[in-house]
Amino acid sequence: MAEAVHNSQQARRGILRWAAIGLMTMVAACTSGPRIIPQPERPPVQQPVEQPPSEQPINPGLPQDEARHRVALLVPMSGTNAGVGRSLANATQLALLDTNADNIRITTYDTATGAAAAAARAIEEGNGLILGPLLAEDVREVAPIARRARVPLLSFSNDVSVAGNGTYILGYIPSQSIERVVDYARSSGITDFAGLIPGGLYGERASTAFLRAVEDAGGQVVAMETYDGRSGSLASAVSRLGSNPFQAVLIAGSGDTAGAAVPMLRRTDGGASARVLGTELWNSDSNIGAKTALEGALFASVSNNYYRQYASKYRSRFGASPYRLSTLGYDAVLLTVRIAREWRVGAPFPESRLLASDGFAGLDGAFRFGRDGVAERALEVQEIRSGSTVTVSSAPRGF
Repeated sequence: MAEAVHNSQQARRGILRWAAIGLMTMVAACTSGPRIIPQPERPPVQQPVEQPPSEQPINPGLPQDEARHRVALLVPMSGTNAGVGRSLANATQLALLDTNADNIRITTYDTATGAAAAAARAIEEGNGLILGPLLAEDVREVAPIARRARVPLLSFSNDVSVAGNGTYILGYIPSQSIERVVDYARSSGITDFAGLIPGGLYGERASTAFLRAVEDAGGQVVAMETYDGRSGSLASAVSRLGSNPFQAVLIAGSGDTAGAAVPMLRRTDGGASARVLGTELWNSDSNIGAKTALEGALFASVSNNYYRQYASKYRSRFGASPYRLSTLGYDAVLLTVRIAREWRVGAPFPESRLLASDGFAGLDGAFRFGRDGVAERALEVQEIRSGSTVTVSSAPRGF
């Protein structure tokens, strides 16, 4: 009985097999061309399809793109500086939208997880220009990697020590701000200057710039004191400084520091009527005009003429206020868009165009790079007056 069932199953499979072959033969007969007889024991060998020369193989990483320039943005997207990094990233996207730049693609890489690794990945993925990093220590890690690949670096740092050899500094340089406000004060008849300088690297550079600027302007520094973060340090420095008469004092610290120092300074003999001068740091303080102690104080910075419009557009799109520093990202894209007119897709970035003598224009006004890689900026002088700031000396429109 079992053998009968087995024989019956074999017969059924044979019928099904020949029925399938018959069906395939009928289908083949209905098509144009020669009749095809299936050979299940020898499957047909599939010949490889040659790729047309215009097609590119699929590689890992970013997709192939023959129509747009690849630009890397290296900023901190996590960690303590993530807010600044996100604001810079948003600014670059806003600039692309505003300029309708469909020939540029910006890819963001997080430097907080390792600046060197981010740079290596950006170069491996074919980016021909790097915007960033933000911090000077990250620039020091990234610069050698970018230099070996001959990829220029437009950093948002203001540390001039990292500039040169393919690294360009877009940040606001303290020495330029100090020179501008000292020149303006000197033009108003002030000859005797004093300085209240914070400790650290920023303070060292500010004091050097201050001494040079006053000397070049034909004035003299009659007193200079430093302070640090220890309790009572600022008060002690102000007391020592006020024992000497002077006409103007540069407070090379934040707006908050200046707001705390000036009331103490007014109680001294030397600083009772001195004109207060500040640096570019004050422009990043949105409440600087509300500090009543600084009424009449002067500081030099990039122009805010376009910043207010930009900040409004930024808030409308991203639902938050931008960091003042984020305009560097926007202006870096404007620069790239301009040079992209002469930059063939797939070719190296034309670095020599960065040294254009007429410079570039942006939200922060005119700027140009010297051969040292540092951005020279056209700065204005603002005065704190009646709860706001007023431009008392406009920035030049160009060079």
